Amino acid sequence: MKQILLCLKTARALLVLLIALCLGQNAMAQNRQVIKGVIKDARNKEPIIGAVIRLTGTTVGTATDVNGAYTLNASVPNGNYTIAITYTGYKPVNKLVTLDQSPVTVDLELSEDALSLNEVVVTGTGAATSKKQLGNAISTVSAKDMENSTATSIDQALAGKVAGAQISQNSGNPAGGISVRLRGNSTIAGSSDPLYIVDGVIVNNSSSELIDLGGYSQNRLVDINPADIDHIEIIKGAAGAAIYGSRASNGVVQIFTKRGKAGKPVVSVSTQFRSNSLRKKLEYNKYPFRFTNTGTTAAANADLTQVPVERYDLQDRIFRDAYGNETNLSVSGGNDNTTYFMSGSYLGNQGIIDKTNFQRGTARLRVDQRFNNWIKVSLGLNYSLSGSKEIPNGGINEAYGALTGFIFGNNFINPDPNPVTGIYPTLAPTGLLRTNPLEAINRFDFNQKTSRLIGDIQVNMTPVKNLTINYTLGYDNSTQLATGYIPIGNTSPSFSTGFARRADRIALLLNNDLNVSYKGKLGDFEFTTAAGATAQTERVSTAGVTGTQLSPFSQVASSGTNLIVTDARSTLNILGFYAQETIGFKNKLYVTGAIRNDVASSFGKENRWQ
Repeated sequence: MKQILLCLKTARALLVLLIALCLGQNAMAQNRQVIKGVIKDARNKEPIIGAVIRLTGTTVGTATDVNGAYTLNASVPNGNYTIAITYTGYKPVNKLVTLDQSPVTVDLELSEDALSLNEVVVTGTGAATSKKQLGNAISTVSAKDMENSTATSIDQALAGKVAGAQISQNSGNPAGGISVRLRGNSTIAGSSDPLYIVDGVIVNNSSSELIDLGGYSQNRLVDINPADIDHIEIIKGAAGAAIYGSRASNGVVQIFTKRGKAGKPVVSVSTQFRSNSLRKKLEYNKYPFRFTNTGTTAAANADLTQVPVERYDLQDRIFRDAYGNETNLSVSGGNDNTTYFMSGSYLGNQGIIDKTNFQRGTARLRVDQRFNNWIKVSLGLNYSLSGSKEIPNGGINEAYGALTGFIFGNNFINPDPNPVTGIYPTLAPTGLLRTNPLEAINRFDFNQKTSRLIGDIQVNMTPVKNLTINYTLGYDNSTQLATGYIPIGNTSPSFSTGFARRADRIALLLNNDLNVSYKGKLGDFEFTTAAGATAQTERVSTAGVTGTQLSPFSQVASSGTNLIVTDARSTLNILGFYAQETIGFKNKLYVTGAIRNDVASSFGKENRWQ
């Protein structure tokens, strides 16, 4: 395994050296060609903003401005070329042009594609192709589909927009996790989540429960701002595993972020105010009497004596009308060779349970640089810093929490603390110990913080016509810190002497992907051949310390008399190869076949190739 990884690193170094040598050479004697025009909607004749125009066989491309106009500058020899015009939701158009150093004007109208069969998508092969040519079931969600959404994470924004996908939120907490099932549940103990890829970077989407919050944990997709998304492609078919490996057995979610377009700098500012509230309150006991004898004996059951009581609506004390705001700022622009996109955002959101909140700040940068007609390099960076104030639900490993205390608590006891001693009363019935929900909200202190950096370097080359070579280096590093504190003298059933916990998780993911594809045509047949290799490394380190029987006025775990220390580390290396062939006949019949072979360090030495 080490020898294979060493060989791959050597190949990567040679590739970088080759690119440097190519960049150091002057371009061959070529002529400057200019293609310009206007792209409109065939239905209403309105200009289409953001339509992509590319000179096939090269890396030269541009996009239409607010007037639907474009100017494509290319340094290529005289001859016949094809320009491809694409826009999400519309049928792509290929136009043959003759370039002889004279300006060429190409005005076109695009028609809507109701079935989206001609929509251009990008799979793991790195080759753009239309949906109808693929044997995989692919759904596309554009940025327009997610506009005006109050979603705080990408997977939450997908709810209701992908046919056949089961997307549900497992908690009302503002930073609670989202469950996404593209192909149903495939395992009992393992994860059924799909594979997430952001601009070619395989990202970490684990839902690690560093502190026991009672059945929910943060989903790491909450670190990515949905406002930065250009579109999302979802592969639901089993054939995705032949391209991405066994990690894609539950489907693949490919996320493409926004990029700059040639033209004057464009500044975009948006702000949003949001309100969250409890959809419906539960019915509760309002009867103004209770039984005096609540024992379990026959005599107690026969005693129907009642005494008057005051009933309390605990839901009014636990839940609240919550508010939040989100502000996004982006700047984009560039020229024919260099484009950029920069953005920053802040999100602050309260939870419907009192004292809960989630805050996130993000910054993103994307720079695309074209050095000549056949080499293009792209650099992307995304940093996010988030923090949350949590209230445990209770009910998984421990019974402390606000919601279980409310569900199982008596509502004829005043839940407020004693005005003299400040001690909260227990609301739980005899034999069933639960936490006073108001004490969990006002005295418990559970927090989580996450710092995350996602970056990528991509090299796109078209050395000869119809041959595409793509290399991607992806990096995803996150540091998560969680703390929990329950003070001494509380109503929790297990930690009346105090509880404190601190846990850290550091996760690093690296992926190197090299993809080569070639498109050819022979008579009525067209062929697309693709092959590639990937090397992935995942390293996770988790440490935690839990202290009970705390010393007075201390909130750190090390002050406890009883300490439990945990330390876990794991490393996973994956090396994979794949080949895929698509054969088309008269643009009507397509057959796709793919095969993949992987070697992983998690398998035994004798059975590592799968």
